[in-house]
Amino acid sequence: SLELSCSAGPAKVILEPNQVVILDCNLSPVEQVINITWKKNGFPLVEQEHLHVLPNGSLFISSQAVAKDSKYPERADAEGNYSCVSHSSLGAITSQTAAVRFSTLSRFFQQPESQTVEENGMARFECRIEGLPSPVITWEKDNEAVPAEPRFITLPNGVLQIVDVQESDAGAYHCVATNAARKRYSSDAVLSVLKGSQPAGGDVTIIAAPENTTVVAGESVVMECMAAADPTPFVSWIRQDGKPVSTDVIVLGRTNLLIPSSQPHHSGVYVCRANKPQTRQFVTAAAELRVLATPSISQAPETISRTRASTARFVCKAEGEPAPTIHWLKNGEAILSNGRVKVQSSGSLVINQIGLEDAGYYQCVAENSLGMACATAKLSVIVREGLPSAPKKVSAVSLSSTTVLVSWERPEYNSEQIIGFSLHYQRAVGTDNVEYQFAVNNDTTELQVKDLEPNTNYVFYVVAYSQLGASRTSSSIIVQTLEDVPSAAPQLSLSSMTPGDIRVTWLPPPPELSNGKITKYKIDYCTLKEDQVTSIEVGGNETQITLYSLHPNKVYKVRIAASTSMGYGAPSEWTQHRTPDRDNQTHVPFAPTELKVRAKMESLLITWQPPANHAQISGYKLYYREVGPEESSDENPLDGAEDESWDVGPIKLKKKVKQYELTRLAPGKLYEVKLVAFNKHEDGYAAVWKGKTEKAPATAVDPPVQKGPPLPPVQVYAESNSSTSIWLRWKKPDFTTVKIVNYTVRFSPWGLKNASLVTYYTSSDEDILISGLKPYTRYEFAVQSNGVGIDGPFGSVVERFTLPDRPSTPPSDLRLHPLNPYAVQVHWCPPVEPNGIIVEYLILYNANNTQPDDMWTLLTREGNIFSTEVHGLESDTRYFFKMGAKTVVGSGPYSNVKDVHTLREKLSDVLDIHSVTGIIVGVCLGLLCILFCMCASFRNSKQREALPGLDSQAAGNHTYYHRSRQGVAAPSATLDSHELESLMSPLPEDASMPLGDIMELTEVHSLIHTSLPEDVVHGKKKVRTHARGDWSPTLGKSLCLLCLAGQKLLLQALVYDAVMVGKSHPPASLHQVEAEVIVHSDFSASDRDYDSQLHTLDSEETETEEQEPEELPSGEVALPSSPSTQQDSNQMLVDCLGNSEAQAPDDPTAGWKPTETNSVSCNHQPFLPSRG
Repeated sequence: SLELSCSAGPAKVILEPNQVVILDCNLSPVEQVINITWKKNGFPLVEQEHLHVLPNGSLFISSQAVAKDSKYPERADAEGNYSCVSHSSLGAITSQTAAVRFSTLSRFFQQPESQTVEENGMARFECRIEGLPSPVITWEKDNEAVPAEPRFITLPNGVLQIVDVQESDAGAYHCVATNAARKRYSSDAVLSVLKGSQPAGGDVTIIAAPENTTVVAGESVVMECMAAADPTPFVSWIRQDGKPVSTDVIVLGRTNLLIPSSQPHHSGVYVCRANKPQTRQFVTAAAELRVLATPSISQAPETISRTRASTARFVCKAEGEPAPTIHWLKNGEAILSNGRVKVQSSGSLVINQIGLEDAGYYQCVAENSLGMACATAKLSVIVREGLPSAPKKVSAVSLSSTTVLVSWERPEYNSEQIIGFSLHYQRAVGTDNVEYQFAVNNDTTELQVKDLEPNTNYVFYVVAYSQLGASRTSSSIIVQTLEDVPSAAPQLSLSSMTPGDIRVTWLPPPPELSNGKITKYKIDYCTLKEDQVTSIEVGGNETQITLYSLHPNKVYKVRIAASTSMGYGAPSEWTQHRTPDRDNQTHVPFAPTELKVRAKMESLLITWQPPANHAQISGYKLYYREVGPEESSDENPLDGAEDESWDVGPIKLKKKVKQYELTRLAPGKLYEVKLVAFNKHEDGYAAVWKGKTEKAPATAVDPPVQKGPPLPPVQVYAESNSSTSIWLRWKKPDFTTVKIVNYTVRFSPWGLKNASLVTYYTSSDEDILISGLKPYTRYEFAVQSNGVGIDGPFGSVVERFTLPDRPSTPPSDLRLHPLNPYAVQVHWCPPVEPNGIIVEYLILYNANNTQPDDMWTLLTREGNIFSTEVHGLESDTRYFFKMGAKTVVGSGPYSNVKDVHTLREKLSDVLDIHSVTGIIVGVCLGLLCILFCMCASFRNSKQREALPGLDSQAAGNHTYYHRSRQGVAAPSATLDSHELESLMSPLPEDASMPLGDIMELTEVHSLIHTSLPEDVVHGKKKVRTHARGDWSPTLGKSLCLLCLAGQKLLLQALVYDAVMVGKSHPPASLHQVEAEVIVHSDFSASDRDYDSQLHTLDSEETETEEQEPEELPSGEVALPSSPSTQQDSNQMLVDCLGNSEAQAPDDPTAGWKPTETNSVSCNHQPFLPSRG
């Protein structure tokens, strides 16, 4: 048995021979069932012996009937689609349909084929058969079941695959199909095996590719893929849409896919890929799987109760593949949509002005090619006591073509409680009309209804309202509005049969534009250059006329107007036409005849007949264009050569074509069409049509309302849809006496004070998608109800943010400041259009701005930070920076590139505090060592003076010679050099003489406020000569270094000593004086650049040679320095050397003896490499 209801899906019953089925009718929402009726294939059931209704209402179906004249007699009577209808006092409900079928098994429509394969190759057999239920297919070899080995792969779709074929596999194969009806055997197919041959190791090939398959949900499906190569290829499966293959898919035989129970999510394109091992060679094969699904109700309507004259809405949504269509039943009968009861495109059912007759059961039925599904809801109409009775004696009188006066009388009962009336009307003809209503005050019993269509029938009725609710509807009355002049002219076509005539044809205006019965037409025509218009009138039944006595090869313009009993309407646009040339009729085709155009909203259907000389034509050329309102028809050329004046064309058509449709046109626009016939010589004369496409159906505008404004919608809710759109939804107010025709939505950014930026939208539905908003912006919304000619107040404000998006602009005001040679300070401001909360800032920098972004260095900072330091840069380098911002959605654009130059490197930048401290400590330790050496040198000098053989007059003469003007022989100079060498460790010849040594002499000279004696200066010049030869290089490094202060004081004292000695003891040789001075000068010299020293000496030598006298007379050296200064200098030298025996003379003219000075020397021999 099978139970039928409305909520369950489609039912299918397969009867086996001698089987019985009982169908139960169980429609649970029905209360107090009165009776149950059955339908077969949509018609009432005719009961028979094997097909009858049981006492409990169930249906008995048997397949045991026997008939002599039919092989399957029961099928003619028992098979079919069955449904039941349950009746009660409140209404009726229809069940879903149950399909009853008998089991069958067809013959094989594909038999297996014999084949020969090589050993170790692949074999494949296939057989196909259909049956109900689906048969099970098995395979036999030599009348025995195929071996249960992995090499033998049996697929549910009737395919046998044999891999790695062996010699023992040879034999006869056939398939066996079995179901409840019977068993069938296919013909045999012989498999032959070529022994010893090896399969060719060529390219990989797919032997059996998957096929496009369509199945019903729940059925099994096989996607076959069989590939061959040597070695055996590797086969894999993927989905073309990138989704993973479902986990419930089974792999058969390593290469085939089996879906045991297919579902809609399995639908898609599957790709089989076969790869040849150890190579990149592969082949693919794809097939689409489509899984069909029976309808199912995803949102069922709900049972509701409504008061009379209110509105009921049933919502129903369904799913399935293909997508199901929805229709509605009331008490088991189909509902036709009209003005009061309307089925919306979404599938919802809306009932306005509910009356008692609307109570009952409503069923939403969803159907597709696989079956149906349904859902049931009950509507209860509540009627209160004390309501007024229906208004009486409703009448209507047509006052004009657009106005009707409706009047009525007050109700007979409870009329004193009436607070107002509502007048309802709609077109009387049609199934999809809109019902309108007026709200009328209590003291009014008549109303003029305006803005109606001329010559149209309307139906009117009235409802009375009290505080308790609405009355029953009054009786309806139908009235026809008066005629009016036609609102549109006929659309005409022009053609010529001879050079002296124009044939004018037209189509009557459609009824909705004629505004009455057409009684006559008027045709106006004249030449293009003349102003005198000729008019001809014809009867209302005519559709063509020929204008005679025209001039050949002239352009005429023609128009037409239609008339009703109320007069002529507006004429058509002027249409031009050129008559044929009288001298050129042999080769030029005439214009096509009977050109007619059926104008639709977005298309023009053009029909015509061949011209008179149609035997000469080769085909037709069609042109068309849209005519703008500003264009003058007088300037439009009509010759066939002026093709460039047409928007589209030529569209070439064959000779036998007599009809063509122009599509994708705009509604309500004026178009001009030209059709010409052509032959192998030239184009013929044109047939021209001009007219408008149908207007798009406009939203009906309701007449004004003489009642209070409607209430605002309730349950207004805003939901973010995207970063630029928000869904706004609401519900109709619970009670209103005014028909709400649409709603106005007001919205603006939150807190906006500028009224010019407030936007208004109109919606006829109870929701609207508002787009074009700014990302992550807070908006406020309000909705008002719009009645018939009156608008209600806006409701409460709701607020909503749009979703965030990527920033539209980069961070602004990017500023860069170098901090040091290795760091840059970066400042920025947030983006102008962040489109969300900035979660991160991206900083890109590089020294090369031509590189792509992925080669730049990336730094990220949190979204609440607006400055940072970038370290690790190179000094004196130009860097390029750009920035971006990031929200939770993603990153926005980068800013323009800005550059900054890092600072140059300084010593303070190179040395940190630790390095500087180390250098200072090292220098101080070095100076202490130098002072210690100097003191030790002085002590050693005193000890040498006390030793015998070291007297100034001793052999070797190892002391400085006193200054003297007495000349000495050449040997003295040599001896002088020898003595200097004995006191100092020799230096290598390439040792440099520091520049500081020369500069210190000049500095000392300035300190003692005098100039050295000329012989000293001259000797300074000569030192360079000695330095080049012998001992001067040794002097450069023979003494220890002193500190900077010590250098100045020591040199001052030495120079002073030299001057005093020179004054009292003239040197025996000028060279002796020179050497003595230079020795004391070098005592405190430090290592300097030798090249700069030589340059300085050269310049001084040149200067001195020009002014130097040959002899320096005694007593010419002036010493202006004070005695105290000299004494202080000498004392400082003694203190520095630590020698108590060396005392500065009190007399300013006295000086140290050279022998004493000569004993002052450094023992730092490791720093003075010997020459030897």
